[in-house]
Amino acid sequence: MTGNHKDRTISRRRALAVTGGTVAAGGLVAAGFQSAFADTADTTTDADATASASSTSSECMTLMTSVTEGPYYLDGALVRKDITEGKAGVPLTLRLTVVDATDGCTPVKGAAVEIWHCDAWGYYSGYTTANPGGSAPAESEEGDSANDLTYLRGYQVANANGVVKFETIFPGWYTPRTCHIHVKVHTGGEKEDGTYEGGKVNYTGQLFFADDVAEEIFTLDPYAKHTGSYTVLADDMVYDGGGAASGLLTLKAVHKKDPSKGYKGSLTLGVDPDAESTGVGSGGGGTPPSDAPTGTPPSDSPSPSASASS
Repeated sequence: MTGNHKDRTISRRRALAVTGGTVAAGGLVAAGFQSAFADTADTTTDADATASASSTSSECMTLMTSVTEGPYYLDGALVRKDITEGKAGVPLTLRLTVVDATDGCTPVKGAAVEIWHCDAWGYYSGYTTANPGGSAPAESEEGDSANDLTYLRGYQVANANGVVKFETIFPGWYTPRTCHIHVKVHTGGEKEDGTYEGGKVNYTGQLFFADDVAEEIFTLDPYAKHTGSYTVLADDMVYDGGGAASGLLTLKAVHKKDPSKGYKGSLTLGVDPDAESTGVGSGGGGTPPSDAPTGTPPSDSPSPSASASS
């Protein structure tokens, strides 16, 4: 087990698959994370330079670059601040600010920000039969029943300053992708039955992490139990090297000498509230196996521990 999960099952399901790369079904040599970075040292210079750029919530940005929704999306995620559901990993506090890039970057109050990402070993809730590539422990002793869990997925609704905060863990990785978090910005809907209904999607994107930070995190437990060929930013099929406008997070360690204490990540999302995103942007995202489950998390009200929080 990677952690203790709350009892939350999926009652109805739908997955939106998009074109792109494929998830490796095993067979990769377990080379270890450190050696994987060493092998790609010559190709990461430009990406590392890009990763040093930062974005603050006070600057006015151009429109964010929309990219693929990827194959692991599930409708109906819960409105909640803490999305971990007991998943083990290095803590990550995510602070995202939604602004209208077409109107002087004014805050978009009431925007619903939705995020989802894999666990420390590369597994997504709802798709735990999808092999993350390399060598990783099984997602859960519960077998296929683990696909009913909803960990590392959730919404938050922006306050008057356009700000949302999430408590989660640093994502792991899966072949052939670099470490990332998926994100959507919705407007015009409302909270209903513990989730967010209606409105439209204005932006579909992904958030990325500097290679040097990822390298350090992935040497720690439980991440270190997943070995294989990791994809750095410069080689990722989705990240285009555009820095903050392409989703590169600004990261700050909670304790500089002890990365296991966690990180704070922040980014300003410049969107067009009048636009509508289809989720079929550039890049791929890996494709789940043909027998992967499809569907949506529950629409029933969450427990008090998973209630909406700003």
